[in-house]
Amino acid sequence: MSEATDPALLETVISAALVIVSGLCVLCSYRVIRGPTNPDRVVALDAIATNVVAIAVLFALQTERGLFLTVSLVLAIIGFIATVAVAKFVTEGEVIE
Repeated sequence: MSEATDPALLETVISAALVIVSGLCVLCSYRVIRGPTNPDRVVALDAIATNVVAIAVLFALQTERGLFLTVSLVLAIIGFIATVAVAKFVTEGEVIE
């Protein structure tokens, strides 16, 4: 198990994962636009936020820069807070009482 991984294989897998996750963002944006209900749109926006975090992590692995991991953590926190705020707005009609 201590064998070194092939850098070319790792680069190919990361590139393929970036393409797949980007495609998932496009599919989720379709649900945001055409979603039949507002909760469907909220879930799709949350999925987009999660996919953007995954893209930032994959990009950090591809470029070997740790800064993108910090960016991904900040994006995850902002995405969570935004999802909670929008969900509260959809259910109750207001965010701050």
